[in-house]
Amino acid sequence: MSLRVNMARPGKIIEAEQRSSIQEVDGTLAGRLGRMSLGQQVITLAIWPLLEQILSFMVNTVDLILATRMADGDARVAVMDALGLGGYAMWLMMILQGAVATGVLAIVSRAAGARKPEEARQGLVQGILAGLFMGILSGLIIRLSLPQIIKVFGLSDAASGYAFTYLSILAWSCPFLGIFYACTNALRAIGDTRTPFFIMLFINMCNMILSAGFVFLDPPLGGMGIAGLAWGSLLAWLLGTLVVVVLLSRKYKPESEEITLTLRQANWTPQREMMARIGRVGLPQGIEMLGMWMIHAYVLRFITGLAFDGALGAHFIAIRVESLSFLPGFAIGTATATLVGQYLGANNPKMALKALRTAWLFALAFMSAIGVFFLLAPEVIVRLILPETDAQATQLIAVAGPLVFICGIFQPALATTIVLKTCLRGAGATRIVMRCSFTCLILIRVIGITVYDAYFDLTLIKIWTFMSIDLFIQAGLFITIAFRGKWLETKI
Repeated sequence: MSLRVNMARPGKIIEAEQRSSIQEVDGTLAGRLGRMSLGQQVITLAIWPLLEQILSFMVNTVDLILATRMADGDARVAVMDALGLGGYAMWLMMILQGAVATGVLAIVSRAAGARKPEEARQGLVQGILAGLFMGILSGLIIRLSLPQIIKVFGLSDAASGYAFTYLSILAWSCPFLGIFYACTNALRAIGDTRTPFFIMLFINMCNMILSAGFVFLDPPLGGMGIAGLAWGSLLAWLLGTLVVVVLLSRKYKPESEEITLTLRQANWTPQREMMARIGRVGLPQGIEMLGMWMIHAYVLRFITGLAFDGALGAHFIAIRVESLSFLPGFAIGTATATLVGQYLGANNPKMALKALRTAWLFALAFMSAIGVFFLLAPEVIVRLILPETDAQATQLIAVAGPLVFICGIFQPALATTIVLKTCLRGAGATRIVMRCSFTCLILIRVIGITVYDAYFDLTLIKIWTFMSIDLFIQAGLFITIAFRGKWLETKI
């Protein structure tokens, strides 16, 4: 299999290279993006990731909705707590693969902006190899350390049993996710944000059908309980990975103006230099994400230690609702990371900075509007996920509602941190992001919560208040860093 990259008509290689060098000097982007205004570029690249993020949200929310309907009373609380842990464990599963995917995005986007097709090809191929390796490694680590991970969170015996069943199956999706995210990030890096959306649509449909069938059909196909949710998600990710690999193997447009990726007769030998470049970008993010996961796990210990048995479940429900507001932020941030990388590759840092500023304002307006909705109807939103059928459900809604209200307050800060951090990572400035994130998280979420708990009564609302303070401080810090512009000089 090889990756073919074509930027001009067949047989015009020399002319294409000459045009590429001229375009690189004038700082414009190739193809259709080069013919758009900056606002159009952001919107065009963001609309498909937004729809994709919505579908990704639905993949996880389907499991949550099905779980609330396959158990009642105390069993429902245990299942909700298990899925709450499952969400954090999935985050841990994706740390290594996400680091590779960020490296692929940074390298391929710069290669696209600089009109370096061979570099883009190598970035994708080596990213697939690295993603597969990291996926296998993370899957094995999670599977072997699962009892210890569950023990750290202090769940009830019933919730721990559900969590072990769910995660022991889902851990085997890690290799597929490593390949999937390397491929889709390479597509986004060249400006193709539509293809990943349709693949995610396919994954979402497969997950809904398979998970519902495995849970609610009669045995032997159904009646699997929480294991059915895991098998549905695992098979959906497997099928989605196969689809993206097949599409990349066949994707080739000889008349395209832009870099086009295709996997045909590729050299799959690991290349030290490209792997090192991926590592230089991805390793700091991987360390940052691991540190963030450990800090969140530390905070969750306070949550599971609260008097309310369903505290973790209520926390997870609020996180699910909050992730609705993540969607436009991550979509705009992902689109702008592509633009920033391409403009830096085209030696146009001024437009890279302007793209970041434009995207930040878009996300700020969009997510603040969602925040108003959270402020006005928090419990109504929670009831869309959790039906009020018994006393336990009513209690979960009463606890989760105020948390959603807090989400509404910190939406501007959340928009700022998501977009600016994503753009900086896409430019390869992952070390800056790592240092600043760690500083705030340790000072506010670790030291702040620990000291407060030593002298005062800690509640779930107070924990979320500390989280919002952290976000506002990070927002101010990253605004300062982003608009000073030193990150524009980052080499990868």
